[in-house]
Amino acid sequence: MPVNCRETPVNVNSLNFWIDHLQAGGRYSFTRGEAFNASGLSPDALSKSLQRLASKNRVAKVKENFYAIVPLEYLSAGAPPAVWFADELMRSMRLPYYVGLLSAAALHGASHHQPQEFQIVTAASQRALQVGRQRIRFFVRRGVAGTPVTHIKTPTGTVRVSTPEATALDLVRFAKESGYFDNIVTVLSELAERINPEELGRAAERNAAMPTVQRLGYLLDLAGAGAAAAPLAEIVRRRRPRTVSLRSDRPAKTDERNARWALLVNEHVGAEV
Repeated sequence: MPVNCRETPVNVNSLNFWIDHLQAGGRYSFTRGEAFNASGLSPDALSKSLQRLASKNRVAKVKENFYAIVPLEYLSAGAPPAVWFADELMRSMRLPYYVGLLSAAALHGASHHQPQEFQIVTAASQRALQVGRQRIRFFVRRGVAGTPVTHIKTPTGTVRVSTPEATALDLVRFAKESGYFDNIVTVLSELAERINPEELGRAAERNAAMPTVQRLGYLLDLAGAGAAAAPLAEIVRRRRPRTVSLRSDRPAKTDERNARWALLVNEHVGAEV
């Protein structure tokens, strides 16, 4: 369990000792304010100490006021995995969040292609962060707080992750950032066994625009997950939406139409091997 900083002795003069104390308790991140309160160092001395520790890869600076502790096994990577400190990072930023897109899919077991960045969905625009060798990228979406999430255990606690159903919808919403449709179909073919069709239907009714529902249904069919797609087909049948292009960023001129999903199929999609 993470160490409660209020229980950490405030008369510790060694920043190294305090960081060791946090790590021994299973915590791998801290804020600058916590370090200042616990170490007894002046602001200038604290800055120099943190810089020295960062140069030795003992800590990694994530943001101006947030640091990750680097255990020995991640020394060459320059930081522990982002999932270890994502929850505390977002709480320090005071923003609602969930781990989403390909990162969420991987945490749910769909890891055919490991994501090249750690993807977090939140409510306000944030610059991407480079922490050691890993990149943390933020995506803005309305209704973050209302998105269905599950809490997944990590070596340092838990992290908020979009449910398999919400993840599937986000993969289509952020198609470019998810590697476009070939990659999405591959991920969906692995994620499908975790998807509850009824939950997917409810999530689509509450939180998805119709084009997202149409495209996701089509891609689930291609992924061999027709059972998961059935509630989406019912939404399309009931609402009778206008026909949209599968790829909105490409010309819609095509004779190939999919009546089930009211789609102009303007791209050939196949699962990646």
